[in-house]
Amino acid sequence: MRDDTPNSWEARADAHSFYGFTDLPSVRDRGAVVLTHGQGPYVFDVHGRKYLDANSGLWNMVAGFDHPGLAEAAKAQYDRFPGYHAFFGRMSDQTVMLSEKLIEVSPFPRGKVFYTNSGSEANDTLVKMLWFLGGAEGKPERRKILTRKNGYHGVTAVSASMTGKPYNSVFGLPLDGFIHLTCPHYWREGQPGESEAAFTARMAQELEDTIAREGADTIAGLVAEPVMGAGGVIPPPEGYFQAIQPILRKHGIPLIADEVICGFGRCGEVWGSVAYDFVPDAIISSKNLTAGYFPMGAVILGPDLTDRLQAASDAIEEFPHGFTASGHPVGCAVALKAIDVILTEGLMENVRALTPKFEAGLNWLLENPNIGEARGKGLMGAVEAVRDKATKTPFESNLSVSERIANTCTDHGLICRPLGQAVVLCPAFIMTESQMDEMFEKLNTSLQKVFSEVA
Repeated sequence: MRDDTPNSWEARADAHSFYGFTDLPSVRDRGAVVLTHGQGPYVFDVHGRKYLDANSGLWNMVAGFDHPGLAEAAKAQYDRFPGYHAFFGRMSDQTVMLSEKLIEVSPFPRGKVFYTNSGSEANDTLVKMLWFLGGAEGKPERRKILTRKNGYHGVTAVSASMTGKPYNSVFGLPLDGFIHLTCPHYWREGQPGESEAAFTARMAQELEDTIAREGADTIAGLVAEPVMGAGGVIPPPEGYFQAIQPILRKHGIPLIADEVICGFGRCGEVWGSVAYDFVPDAIISSKNLTAGYFPMGAVILGPDLTDRLQAASDAIEEFPHGFTASGHPVGCAVALKAIDVILTEGLMENVRALTPKFEAGLNWLLENPNIGEARGKGLMGAVEAVRDKATKTPFESNLSVSERIANTCTDHGLICRPLGQAVVLCPAFIMTESQMDEMFEKLNTSLQKVFSEVA
């Protein structure tokens, strides 16, 4: 696969690109995959090879890589008004319209929106908002943020501290005051003989105990993904949010839904929180917000946080936070079109229609003796590799099993994502039944090859 001739694309990538979240041994052995264009859910590299991208880029290219309406929305706005900010009481008309649309499609009867350039920045902004409220409301000690182990919330210093991944220790993170609760993964974290209901109750009791230990007046909020995405597609156990939200309300602690991955259709509803029947105090949005056609994030505030933040800002005559490209007019125009495409052009209906076939494909892969669990919600799923299915014993880490599976899939023209011992699938919403068959067949072939080598 790798071309090491001078000035090859792989050599040029190595020479001047610093890779993030990349298995460096794989790149050294195989070279970077340098892409030139996409058609529907497929991408093509500089050598003309075609890949079915079962990752939708990075969860976000849900309308495919060549949707004409999204490209035209960007082009038209660039011609009309190519850039501006949202400072000093000035913003584009597209920004105003997008805020109206986001509140309209949110689960909130009213609210306000603050724009960022990414989900990481949106989570960072949300934490600053909560800290701002603590000081403004006479509770400056209310700064601790609760999240869950294996949850993912971004890569800025604050959002990485929210992220419950051990790799952040290389940066000296998390910062003080970020508390990671047990990952609510029943298959992996449940105790022997513990029912799913009992596991949910234990997670709720852990939250109650943590609040008692830390002090409710020191906790600014709990941030949770409806389905943990970069943790390996981990749906919550039955009744999880119905168990934890009353505890948070009792102690006056906001619940924020990080919908960067789940939002705008991935779980079969506009919001993952709707799919799991709870209404958070705020929503973090990105990725599908623009269907991947523009970098944008948003903090969508429900009524209570809107009123409190407005009062706190009024008291000092401003909210001293923002980004140069917040509410960028091109991004907002693209987002307005993306929301329309997802909600009115049949994409979310296709997610719902394909979900049974997607679930059947995951369960088919579960028949493999080295797949311990198949899990998912809507069009996001994962299969977990194990050495021993009965004991859930994983493969030795030095074997890099999921990375080998993903590399073998690439050799077969399929892009999927390794996460821990799992392989994650999050196909585009435009996927057809035949393309889904292609996805599962290529993954199954790759699983069989790798397991024959390591099992």
